[in-house]
Amino acid sequence: MTEQSLRVIEICAGAGGQSLGLDKAGFEHELAIELDENAANTLRHNRPKWDVRLGDVADPEVWDPEDYTPEKLGSPIDLFAGGVPCPPFSIAGKQLGASDERDLFAWAVEQVKVLKPRALLLENVRGLSMPRFAGYRQHVLDQLQEFGYAAEWKLLQASEFGVPQLRPRFVLIAMAHDDLAHFHWPEPVGSAPTVGETLYELMKANGWARAEEWRDRANDIAPTIVGGSKKHGGADLGPTRAKRAWAEMWVDAHGLANHAPYTDEDLVAGRGPKLTVEMVKYLQGWDDSEFAWEFTGKKTSNYRQIGNAFPPPVAKALGRAIADALNHSVARRDQQIDADHDPIYRALRDHGGYMTAVEIADAIKIAIHSQELERRITLLGQDFHIDIRNGEAPAAYKLGTFKAFTGQGDHIRHDRFERHRSRIS
Repeated sequence: MTEQSLRVIEICAGAGGQSLGLDKAGFEHELAIELDENAANTLRHNRPKWDVRLGDVADPEVWDPEDYTPEKLGSPIDLFAGGVPCPPFSIAGKQLGASDERDLFAWAVEQVKVLKPRALLLENVRGLSMPRFAGYRQHVLDQLQEFGYAAEWKLLQASEFGVPQLRPRFVLIAMAHDDLAHFHWPEPVGSAPTVGETLYELMKANGWARAEEWRDRANDIAPTIVGGSKKHGGADLGPTRAKRAWAEMWVDAHGLANHAPYTDEDLVAGRGPKLTVEMVKYLQGWDDSEFAWEFTGKKTSNYRQIGNAFPPPVAKALGRAIADALNHSVARRDQQIDADHDPIYRALRDHGGYMTAVEIADAIKIAIHSQELERRITLLGQDFHIDIRNGEAPAAYKLGTFKAFTGQGDHIRHDRFERHRSRIS
């Protein structure tokens, strides 16, 4: 239990995976904002007293961060949290990053300057941890430092927190320097149960004679559950590689079932049983006890809400670690914070003008081959405007503005978002 009541504002709240975990960690929701109507209805159904806003989180008509400043509320919000859209960084997508109209990560970071929360928690897919986004990550860390915060990134595996699923999530935590000194990333709780162990009782509910055999064959954790998007078809359990992994556990990943099997006649020949939405819910970390939660809407919508969520047990573990740090109820740690993700970006940013390859190498104190430098500059150029000066002298590079949407009224995001709004999830 936390030592005092802590308040949270959660953006891109989805159907409540992170919401429920933070709730169980002792945080009270001041506000929750979600774009998808079905997910917002699920939040309201489970927490009718919460202030749940429906709409684009960056739309001032939905909410105005200025209304939640320490000056307006009398004290700062303890936590600003969210699971902003993943497609801009997803390995399975184009990894457009700052050029993707769905990217809200940079926008969320900018709100820290306005809200002045005691802590920030943002989570996203593993792709954001890749070298492709080193400059993006560095920009985020440097912005937070300018706002007076220390920050860290870490890749967490949901399976290390009791969730029977291979679900890596890349997490950003930021706090005042003295508070972050007390922050300890949550320790793994041990091995997660297998799919068979988790779902056996549900799978045998209708008397299927081979349920025990199925349990023994489903002896691994699940691949990452993917909720899919509105622009694709009905629910299934993922792309080809995931379907192969499911098949090895004797699960038919081509769609969802309405009920557990009664007999083998409920199975497609040569395949195992399909999972129900209730079963997928369990694999995402919800249950009927501590993390009990009811989903509203139809089957496909329920599956998308579940598949796009942050596992509640992981959110709870992070929430407790944040609360402990804010309350200084754990000892200070010894290790230093590593805030260096892209030294080339920092060299260009700090110089402000054109830099040749030799000047960049001198600045970062690392010998770098010209082809490698060009590759790194190309990666930076996907998220930042880069001016390249060519001529008789060696090529020189100058860092321009960040391409991401951070609240600019004339940003291309506005037009793209409105045109694609019905397909965004």
